[in-house]
Amino acid sequence: MSTCNPCTTPIEAHSKLATAACTPVSNPILYRSFAGALQYLTFTRLDITHDVQHVCLHMHDPREQHFLLIKRILRYVKGTLGHGLQLSCSPSHDLVIYSNADWAGCPDTRKSTSGYYVFLNDNLIS
Repeated sequence: MSTCNPCTTPIEAHSKLATAACTPVSNPILYRSFAGALQYLTFTRLDITHDVQHVCLHMHDPREQHFLLIKRILRYVKGTLGHGLQLSCSPSHDLVIYSNADWAGCPDTRKSTSGYYVFLNDNLIS
């Protein structure tokens, strides 16, 4: 994939991953290896986290359509090598955590949403 053409998005808009109509991948071990490597990459590339999660949902029974998505994510990564979290050294060891919650914020389901950021010095770690 080092000579592939980069793309501008990691996944096509409104794409749905189906398993019934697709053929199984010829090498599921290779699929799982790529998916696992992409999981490690999500530590510093938060922009692909959602798409990698969709790929990993199908690790038990990967199909050719799922493998094409892995290839598309890799093409996106190749085109955006300068993106990602920058980690820097610092003499201090400050841990700062921000959180937010919207209790029953969804008007349809009344479910709550929440989120958080964890910084170690100036580095976003979670």
